[in-house]
Amino acid sequence: AGAATAEENENAPGFRFLELITGLFVGLLIISNLASTRIIAFGPLVFDAGTLVFPLTYVIGDLLTEVYGFARARRIIWTAFFSLFAAFFCLYVAGLFPGASDPETDKAWHSVMGIAPRIAIASLAAFLAGEFANSVTLAKLKFRSPERGPAGRFVLSTLVGQGFDTTIFVFVAFAGVLEGSVLLAVLCSNYAYKVAMEIIILPLSVFLSKKLKKAERTEDRPGSFAGERAPGLNPFVWK
Repeated sequence: AGAATAEENENAPGFRFLELITGLFVGLLIISNLASTRIIAFGPLVFDAGTLVFPLTYVIGDLLTEVYGFARARRIIWTAFFSLFAAFFCLYVAGLFPGASDPETDKAWHSVMGIAPRIAIASLAAFLAGEFANSVTLAKLKFRSPERGPAGRFVLSTLVGQGFDTTIFVFVAFAGVLEGSVLLAVLCSNYAYKVAMEIIILPLSVFLSKKLKKAERTEDRPGSFAGERAPGLNPFVWK
């Protein structure tokens, strides 16, 4: 019998931690996007508050592709995207109804939880483009050089993914709202912070990658990245 394909490996049963990692990925994504409507300053850096948490979603995204393969990561990215869309939609609908509490309380709710359509569109587009750019880059690097460790793949894929994510979000969400100098400061600060966080967390990411591979035995399964053909990297399929 021929060797199993990469996707057969990715669909194999018995993963112990995938549900936990998926839940963390979706939860952190929604939390970071809800916080992104506020612009904060941290020393010389200026960025949206969601940036404090959002880099962790890229760390988890790296682990998903590195450990479980692109096909499974692709399904989880789409699951996270639809979850984020549902969160934005529910909050938007909730904001359409008149408040039953006093006006000040209702105003405070809208300030914190109200979802502007522009922010929602920026968040959804940036996440989808950035996360898939990150995952595809990592998968290509791993297939071409499976013998190399994951550290370089994690950093390079983050440079690409965060470039797409940060640029799309900042310009769609804040172009015409913030002055040009502030917009550029937010863009550069966001990108620098996210990449720096990836590098700072890199030892932990590599450690978790090795532990997860051992626990899930993904490297022992047939059809791994060391197999005979590259995995399909089309983001717009579900399989």
